[in-house]
This record gives sequence, C-alpha cells and structure tokens, in this order.
Amino acid sequence: MTLLRGGGEYFPALANAIDRAEREVWLETYIYADDDVGRIITAALVRAARRGLVVRVLVDGWGARHYLTTAIERELVNNNVTLLKYRPEVAPWQFRSHRLRRLHRKLAHVDGRVAFVGGINIIDDVNTPHQKPPRVDFALRIEGPLLVPIVRTMQRVWAINTLVQFQKSDVPLFPSPRRAQRAGAQTAKFLIRDNLRHRHDIEAAYLAAIRTAKREIVIASSYFFPGIRFRRALIAAAQRGVAVTLLLQGRVEYLLLHYASRALYGQLLSAGVTIQEYHQSFLHAKVAVIDGQLATVGSSNIDPYSLLMAREANVFVRDPDFADQLR
Repeated sequence: MTLLRGGGEYFPALANAIDRAEREVWLETYIYADDDVGRIITAALVRAARRGLVVRVLVDGWGARHYLTTAIERELVNNNVTLLKYRPEVAPWQFRSHRLRRLHRKLAHVDGRVAFVGGINIIDDVNTPHQKPPRVDFALRIEGPLLVPIVRTMQRVWAINTLVQFQKSDVPLFPSPRRAQRAGAQTAKFLIRDNLRHRHDIEAAYLAAIRTAKREIVIASSYFFPGIRFRRALIAAAQRGVAVTLLLQGRVEYLLLHYASRALYGQLLSAGVTIQEYHQSFLHAKVAVIDGQLATVGSSNIDPYSLLMAREANVFVRDPDFADQLR
C-alpha cells in the first residue's frame, strides 16, 4: 500500500503502470477531462492499446457529459480503447431520482497486478481555474491480495453496463475468482457502496471505527453532511474523551451543501468536536485516521450522495506506519 498525495504523485504512477502493462488495463473515473492530465493518460492508454493490450475505460455518464470531449473520445476509440459510459445521459431535460445513481468511484488496475484506489479524477488539479495551489486529494497504489475484489467489482460493473446498454462484451457477469499472492505486511480491506448488497458497507465501517475509537479521530471530507447516526457517533466519541477533528471544505463550491454543512456546526462544536476549515485551495480528500492505527482512503464523501446514491470505493488500512503518513 503506497500513499499518493495529489495528482502530482498519482498521475505519474498511473501512467507508469499503464506503460508497464503486459495484458490489460482497466480504468474507472467519474470525470475524464480534456486537459493536460487527460491527454497524458489518454496517450498512455493509446500506447497500451497499440501494443495489443486490452484497454477498457468506464466513465460516468454525467461526468463525461460535462468534461469528456469528442476529441478525446475519438482518440481513444480510434486506437482500439474500449470506452463505455455509466448511465449515459439520454434525456437531460428530465429529472428522475435514478439520475443521481452515478459512478463516483475512481479505480484502475493493470494486469490484475497493481491497482489504484482513491478520490482523484482524471483532471488537472494544478491548472484548474481559481484553484491555486492544487486541490488536496489522495489515492493508493496497491499490490497483493486486495487486487482480487478490485478486479472483480470492475469486471462486474462493466458487464452490467454492457448488458443494460445492449452491447456485446466478453466480460462475464459473474467473473471467476482470482488468486493473488500476499505482498507486504499491511492489513487492509476493500469496500464498495452500491445499490444492492453493499449499500451501507462504507458507512458501517466508518461507524464501527468511530464507535471503538479510544484516543483520536481525524476526518478530512470535501463534502460533509452526515446523517443522524453518523453525527451521534461523532458526538458520543467526543463526549467520552476522544479528540475528534473534522477538516472540512472552507471555500464555497456548492452553495446549498456548503451552508447545509455549516448548519451542523453548532451541534458538533457544543459536543466538543473540533472543526477546521481549509481555505487555501479546494479540499477534495475523503480520508480518515482513527487512533493512529486505522486509516481509510477512497472516493466516498460523508454526505447523502455518497452514502445513499452513488457507487463508491474505499480502502480501510490497519497499519500504524501508513496511518501516521496519512495523519
């Protein structure tokens, strides 16, 4: 498990892994932008496809509609990269609740050997207008047995989407289990949130960690509007003497969510929770450290969209050295 701090560490690691691929490259992202970073990753994917590798890219239909350009699409497809859109926008003038069920997770794997999990989209986080210095965000580079569930969920979501879009695919809906060799000495678990069997897995892992915390809870969340159970768990932790610190977005990005989050401040502060707002640039992190032992990095915010609607993916790591790095 290697912690990657921001796009400056994540994108070179991802491009390097793609260039070293031997069989296949899979990429999932909410946003795929036509900017410097998008073109660098596109070039790496195209090089892999030209070497004869299987290259699959799954982007969210909403994110693709707003960021993915025709030029990037054409370059990928014309070079034998298979591009698929999750819930493509077919009637943007109509609003139905299912349109909020987006693919918000950010995953990649190469040859089932190395994977990337985190909160970083394929978009330049340095040269984005009105955002200097870059957004604060994190990702993980992973090797070892954790690749098994990552590869499986990427295959399954791909197969489901080809099925509902009436496309042919050689990816099975129920992929055969793979085996992976142990790597390193860290203990970790990969968790997803979907709208079937795993609707509450990420939230439940957060709640279990908060309820068993003994010394310290540090949570950094770009979009923070937790439900009553989550708020009660934080308050109970603070009242039993745990140092609870929330690092939240200080800049206004989404007006309604910003002021909704602030409406919770009084209840939390009065219970002894410390709240710090980050104003220097945009905070896009979705991470936490509990008692210097347990840490999580992923795509899931602590808000209704991530915890109740979107597909998300987080890794929970139990390792004091890693937790110290992230803290």
